[in-house]
Amino acid sequence: MTTSLERFYSVIPAGGIGSRLWPLSRADAPKFLHDLTGSGTTLLRATYDRLAPLAGADRIMVVTGRAHRSAVEAQLPGIADHNIVLESEPRESSAAIGLAAAILSRREPDVIIGSFAADHVIRSSRQFRSTVAEAAAAADAGYVTTIGIQPTEPAIGFGYINSGENLGIESSPNALRVRSFVEKPDLSTARRYLRSGEYLWNAGMFISRADVLLEELGRSEPGLRDGLLELAAVWDDPALRGPAVDRIWPELPKVAIDYSVAEPAAKAGRLAVIPGHFDWDDVGDFASLAKINSGGRPSDLAILGENARVLADSSSGIVVTQTERVISLIGVKDIVVVDTPDALLVTTRENAQRVKSVVDALKLSGRGDVL
Repeated sequence: MTTSLERFYSVIPAGGIGSRLWPLSRADAPKFLHDLTGSGTTLLRATYDRLAPLAGADRIMVVTGRAHRSAVEAQLPGIADHNIVLESEPRESSAAIGLAAAILSRREPDVIIGSFAADHVIRSSRQFRSTVAEAAAAADAGYVTTIGIQPTEPAIGFGYINSGENLGIESSPNALRVRSFVEKPDLSTARRYLRSGEYLWNAGMFISRADVLLEELGRSEPGLRDGLLELAAVWDDPALRGPAVDRIWPELPKVAIDYSVAEPAAKAGRLAVIPGHFDWDDVGDFASLAKINSGGRPSDLAILGENARVLADSSSGIVVTQTERVISLIGVKDIVVVDTPDALLVTTRENAQRVKSVVDALKLSGRGDVL
């Protein structure tokens, strides 16, 4: 009998534009195609390299937009063509992950899949892999499983998972039952969560047998599940795939997998969580980017950019530059400066989450040329 990891397949949803990282992240160059840690490696490549030791580099599927195919292939030159799944347009995470599950389930009926976003930063790769191995074992026992990160501070930029009793799975000794998901809280609520010890950060990682995930999806979104199964039935036939995608994909409902699978499974007692004791960040805004690149020292100024020319005196925060312009900072704290050839952003770490509103305003004003 094969082990859960031998049947494991990693799925990397690589979509979205990362609007809170505008103007660095754009529709044609989203954040997962950038090196945001100064390591010389893009977030997508780092994700791929982190997952390869789990079941092998040939068992990693990337789901991305048609517009990003060339960039993804350039970043991952060894990936097989059948492991790149192209979306004609974004339809949210349920469609992306569900399609991967449906395709892989037809190829391998007993496959276990794990979905890991392309734009997360994770250190302690060995601890990450041991946590995924436990999650795969819990998934093999029939649970949809997620990985929750042990909170280190009362963060308000993440969702939370309310965890309950141990599930008693021999091969997954740390698996806990999930009571509920909680949206991003205010600061006082986040502090209460941290004190209770019953809450984990929701890292958006889901591990499940493909058939179980599709069954859960069918309970809440039967039309979406049926459309994905119809697509998967012809996916490996190029002559039939294109017409099916053009007919079915635009009609699929847009819904996040948290709402279509995770929350209903939690209410039914079918969702497990493995606490992850490793450094993790979803690089959701420039405040988190500053934290990552300053080693967590808020008094420091983080600087990103190959040709950065920054002069700073008694200043902290982050400067990201794609130009050769000289940028001078004098006596400013927690500042965010993002300088690109066609757009300049200046804000503070405290207001970093509000950058998305700028993107929304640009869309409404018809300034799509800078998005």
